[in-house]
Amino acid sequence: MTDAASSEPVTVLSQDELNRLTDQLIEKLKTVYDPEIPVDIYELGLIYKVDVSDEKDVAIDMTLTAPGCPVAGEMPGWVRDAVMEIPGLKSCNVELVFEPPWDASRMSDEAKLQLNMF
Repeated sequence: MTDAASSEPVTVLSQDELNRLTDQLIEKLKTVYDPEIPVDIYELGLIYKVDVSDEKDVAIDMTLTAPGCPVAGEMPGWVRDAVMEIPGLKSCNVELVFEPPWDASRMSDEAKLQLNMF
């Protein structure tokens, strides 16, 4: 007896493909800006986790510079829309998380330089 589910080919992303997707994800995340700070959300350190499944489903955990951010309801959609511009992705789910709390130590050196925080 054969199980119908086991007859489906199992797709596994190659390391090269995962590296390419990672570069594309970073590129797209860098197109989304916190409207109150002239730095993209990736360099600000607002992206906590990005997972890509073998089926090309993307799951992102992100935070905000402050829980009361006026665009809290909109920013996850901006991130999802930017990521879904990458050809071949199946889906993108963006979750807002607040643990651990964001602070300026999460910013890249590039962001600190842009904001004169050195």
